[in-house]
Amino acid sequence: MKILIADDEPLARGRLRSLLSELGADEVVGEAENGREALELAERLRPDLVLLDIAMPGLDGIATARQLAGMPGMPAVVFCTAYDQHALSAYDAAAIDYLLKPVRAERLGEALARVRTRRLDGHRHDGAGDAMPLDGVAQAPSRRQHLCARLRGTLRMIAIEDVRYLQAEEKYVVVHHGRGEDLVEEPLKALEQEFRDRFVRIHRNCLVARSQIVELRRGADARVKAVLRDGTPLEVSRRCLPGLREELRNL
Repeated sequence: MKILIADDEPLARGRLRSLLSELGADEVVGEAENGREALELAERLRPDLVLLDIAMPGLDGIATARQLAGMPGMPAVVFCTAYDQHALSAYDAAAIDYLLKPVRAERLGEALARVRTRRLDGHRHDGAGDAMPLDGVAQAPSRRQHLCARLRGTLRMIAIEDVRYLQAEEKYVVVHHGRGEDLVEEPLKALEQEFRDRFVRIHRNCLVARSQIVELRRGADARVKAVLRDGTPLEVSRRCLPGLREELRNL
């Protein structure tokens, strides 16, 4: 996998090079000191992945990522930053992961594995076909493409397309996705409103991706459960059942 490192700090670039060397055979094809240089190198070198700082002089990392998303065969983006307040902006830039400095080898390894999996599955980012002029800045998507979960002091990006269902537990929402479970600090109601075209409510504490439901099954106790593609049964409340049935008829 060809990797481009973009960071205005030489020491930070050197640390990433060392970590990549420790982790295996990934090839660093170039280094950039700012966003503009990163775009030029990405256009010429066609990397599979850009490890991208956010706070850089001139064109910052968020704006750079948005332009990378407009390139043909666009590279995956993993942000490496000292600040966690940019995570919401990173959603719209379609980043694969968000690593906080000092970047740990374990977290970098997880991010690389995620990129490799997406490449093998053919799930590079959803992007346009034509290259964007380097002087223009791409507009952010109208809606987030990722949720952001905190994990042991770091932030993990979860693609909305990978989410199977969302379940409220006290002040958190548990995100059940293809790689496991993560917690987000967002109200279930707000997530329902934002992603109403993708998720349907089956219970006061649960939203399910419509594409995951394969069956409604009534048990011996007369309770109805929604069965997901992976076989997971989730209870459907009496209040939500009529609307859910109507939703499924119209799919």
